[in-house]
Amino acid sequence: MNYYVYILECADGTFYTGYTTDPEHRLKMHNAGKGAKYTRSRCPCRLVYTEVFDNKSAALSREWHLKHELSHDQKEKLVNENK
Repeated sequence: MNYYVYILECADGTFYTGYTTDPEHRLKMHNAGKGAKYTRSRCPCRLVYTEVFDNKSAALSREWHLKHELSHDQKEKLVNENK
C-alpha cells in the first residue's frame, strides 16, 4: 500500500497539508466538507502537490516536516517546482 503526503491550495490562497492512501478521494472529502476542519470554510480546494511513500511512518514524518518547518512561501516554491 502507498501513502501520500499532499498539499491542497484552498480558495483563500492558503495551503493545507495532510496524508492519505488515496489523494483524489481525500480531495473529494475535503471539498464535500467532510475533511479537516481547516478546509471546511476554505473550499473549493485543489490538489497541487503529492509525494508517495511505501510506509505510513515516512509519510507522517514528511507531513510533519511540511506543516511545521516550511513557510507558506517555501510551500509555494515546492509546489511550483513540481508542476
